[in-house]
Parts: sequence; C-alpha cells; structure tokens
Amino acid sequence: MPTPPEPIRTGPFAGRTVAALGQDLREGRTTATELARQALDAVAGLDPALNAFVTVDAAGALEAARRADGELAEGADRGPLHGIPVGVKDLIMVAGLPATMGSRHFSGHVPGQDAACVTRLRQAGAVIIGMTTTHEFAYGPTGDRSATGPSRNPWDPARMSGGSSGGSAAAVAAGMVPLALGTDTGGSVRIPSALCGIAGFKPAYDAIPSDGVFPLSRTFDHVGVLAADARDCLLAYRALTGHEAETGTGPGSGLDTGLDTGQNVGPDAGRVRVAWLDPAGLFPGDARVVRAARAASGAEEEVRLAVGVGGELWETYTTIQGCEAAAVHAERLAEAPELFDAEVLDRLRAAAETPGWRYVRAMAARERLARTVGELFGRHDVLALPAVPITAPPIDRREIVLDGEKVTVRAALLAYTSPWNVLGLPALTVPADQMTGPMTGLVDGLPVGVQLVCRPGRERLLFEVAARLTRS
Repeated sequence: MPTPPEPIRTGPFAGRTVAALGQDLREGRTTATELARQALDAVAGLDPALNAFVTVDAAGALEAARRADGELAEGADRGPLHGIPVGVKDLIMVAGLPATMGSRHFSGHVPGQDAACVTRLRQAGAVIIGMTTTHEFAYGPTGDRSATGPSRNPWDPARMSGGSSGGSAAAVAAGMVPLALGTDTGGSVRIPSALCGIAGFKPAYDAIPSDGVFPLSRTFDHVGVLAADARDCLLAYRALTGHEAETGTGPGSGLDTGLDTGQNVGPDAGRVRVAWLDPAGLFPGDARVVRAARAASGAEEEVRLAVGVGGELWETYTTIQGCEAAAVHAERLAEAPELFDAEVLDRLRAAAETPGWRYVRAMAARERLARTVGELFGRHDVLALPAVPITAPPIDRREIVLDGEKVTVRAALLAYTSPWNVLGLPALTVPADQMTGPMTGLVDGLPVGVQLVCRPGRERLLFEVAARLTRS
C-alpha cells in the first residue's frame, strides 16, 4: 500500500480558534496587522499545493488590519471578529476584488459593491484576506470543477476538498485563515467542512442575507460559515445576523412544520433531546463512517424517516435546484456554452429539459415534506446523522461502491445534507474526532463529520449539543 501524503495543515491558524485569537488581540499578545501578515504568508506558502484561494488582497487586508488595530487602541471594539482574518467564497461580492464564480464567463468581473454579508463582516471588524475557490457557479459538491482548477483537501491533497465551498474549507483546515464564508444550496458548507475536518454551519433560510451573492437556486441558497470548531461558527453567526443565537430569536425561518416551535426542550429543564436519524432512509453509507458519527453524536434514541420520504426529498431537491439553476444560466447556455466546464454544462442542459409541471409539483411536495419531517421534532429537539456517508474521494472520482452498489459521488455527497436545504432547517457539522478522538473519529486517517439539525429559532440547541460533546 502506498504511503499517504503528508497532510498540509501547518498554517499559523491550525488549532487556533477565533475566540483565542480575539483574547490575544485584546491582551496585547498580538495585533491584527500581525495576524494579517501571518495569513498572507501562509497563503503564499501553502496555497500552491491546495488552490484554496483565487484572489489575495494583501494591500486591502493590511489596510483593514491597521485600521482594526487603531480602533482597538482607541478603545473601539467591534466584537469577536474584530481584527480576525477571513476568506470569502468567490461568488460573494467584495467591492474591488474579482468575483469569477469559478467560471470563464466572469473572467475579469470586478463588482463595485459588497454583498450584504460582507458589509456585516466589515462592520464586525473582520479582515478580508481574499476570495476562496468555488466549484463553477457553486453547481457541484466535489469542488474539483473550477476555471482555476480544483481546491484540494489539506488532509490529502490528492483528494477532494468537497464543494462547492471547497476553497473556504481548505483554507480553514490548512490554517491559512481561522474563518471563512461559504454558501450552501445542498450542503456546500457542510460537505467540505466534513471532508476537511472542520466545523460548518448553515443557518435557517435567509438568516444571513444573500443580497450580493451569485445565485444557484434561490429557493435553497443559504450563506454559511466555516471555522475550526462550533464555537467559532457561533461567533461568526452572531456577527453576521446581529443577534444572540442562544436566545432563539432573530431572522431566518424554514418551512412551517405545523408544530409549536415554542416547545424546544423536554420535561427535564435544560436537557436537549438528541435523536439519531437512521441515515439508511436517505442513502447507503460506509459503515465505518456511520459508526464513527453515531459514536460521536451523543444521541440517546434512534428515529427513522417513513418509507419513501428520503426518495421524495431527493427528487424534490434535484428538481427545484436544477430548474432554478437552468433559469439563472439560460442566456449563458444559449450564447456561450463553450465557456462552461463540460460537466457543469451537461448538468445545466439536462436540468433545462425538466418540464414545468415537475417543478410545480416539487414545490408543493416541499410543503408536505416539511410537515412530515417536522413531526420528528415533536419528540426530539435535535436530529443527528453523518454529514456525508463517505470520506473524501480522490479528485475527479465520479463513482464509488457502497454496500456492493455503484453510486455517483455527487449523490453520495449530497444525500445527507440536501434535505435540510429543502426544508430550510439550521444544520451544523462538527468533526467526529473533536468529540471522540482520532482513534474512533477518523476513518482511514480521514475526517468524519457529525451533522446536527434543528428547527428555525432553536439554533442555540445545536451549539449546546456540540459544546457538550466536544472534548476539552
């Protein structure tokens, strides 16, 4: 058996949290300028092997860092992201920086205005280092189809980072930056987070504004955050939404489940009821991955989806996403199809052939499925399941064998994450090895992600569960 390559997780922020960095800043052990320089040096040294960044804004980052230092010196503290280096996915607009969407269609495109979430990042005092690699137009979970090449997994650069926010995940996992923004339409924050061994949070639909984010599927698009651990995701979420997640208040809502969302805990005050959702109802999984996630989940009971619901969720997801993506790109498909990646082009052309009646039926099915799945939250506060059913596949791999059956890598990667986009529910993935240790939290030396799901307005429960389970 060949010797696996050395992981590339040696950046200055590997193992350093936003919370700890903020404490160092406020106690004078470092400066925002020094943190920005460390990030820029790390990108220069590590990114040639990982392709996590498309654009680096050294001058802008250092200017923002000096401003952050000046404000702290004058007693003006913007909060936990003040002075923290951040990467931004290359389809979230940052004024003055190229935004290519991972495509030759937008070569040379430079937006003149920040996306709403970037405005909030700046208001929080964050320092934007640059733009991170995305799967072309965010239309793929593998992260290896971009005009600038694939982003690579820091645990093994021959393997996928996952997508579509693969550059953001690789940048955080390698320690180039401690925090990054991504988007999530079917799992594009949680999939790469799981494959790269970090935490990723997709809040409820529209909790973080998507104005100024290039769309894939407006019904399912979410802005999310990627960080070393769940606590850092929470800090970023607070900054980007302007409210305290623990209070269970603030923007963002999923579909109506028909349940009383005020009943978020069981009879034992403060005790969060976690149920393991049998993933077999959604898709087959590598038994080792499922075991590792199950062991780390802390779930006390097991629940199952009704027969057929998993298939309906997948059909609903693929129909709505495909139709809406085809609508976004209709003119580009007609006028310049040669500028697309061949795989992305094939998927868009196939989606464009979907009859309108299927889209209408899928939108109606979404409402019904929300009520069906919502019944599980009448008895449980949080559902736990693997984030993905496999570890990171090799770059360009398109089929694998699970339970003796040949399946597509795309379907496998999306199977456990896409239902929560269909339903607009908050979902957090955390590395299993942060909970149980590397002996049981890794499979073949690669990360496994545990996914926690709740109802809108109850995001605090996800972070409470993650905090309780994470090893100190």
